[in-house]
Amino acid sequence: MLKGIDPLLTPDLLKLLAEMGHGDEIVIADANFTAASLARRAAMAPLPVIALPGVGVQRCIEAVLGLLPLDASVAQPVAYMQVCDTPAGYRSRLQREVIAALQAGGQARPEQCEAVERFAFYDRVRQAFAIVHTGEAQPYGNFLLRKGVLGEALAA
Repeated sequence: MLKGIDPLLTPDLLKLLAEMGHGDEIVIADANFTAASLARRAAMAPLPVIALPGVGVQRCIEAVLGLLPLDASVAQPVAYMQVCDTPAGYRSRLQREVIAALQAGGQARPEQCEAVERFAFYDRVRQAFAIVHTGEAQPYGNFLLRKGVLGEALAA
């Protein structure tokens, strides 16, 4: 246990978060997500998969964003899997709750959260840095978070 670090963040997950660079994406996925098969078919090499079976997506995102800055250089540093066969703009209860929590925490506004069609989402997952596979029971509870930077302001 370390002071000031959410105990949900396992040593393996902390290591992955520290190794990520600016622009890398991490997947926070629900229990139904095809994490193992997508990880095996990743673009460059098998993706690491961290299992957090007793945790929901919203709680996991809260813990991860306690350490991970979102990318301020892109319009939408947060993406979520669009629910199939729903009208444009539809968000599930979980998606609405996560986005509301991001807004309340000052991490992202709703317009910075992009709905991505299911198969396009899978394509982005294959390019991701890692997958965190939670125990979230609500389908379509899958998010991509793009890492930003921390540092001093640029000198004039």
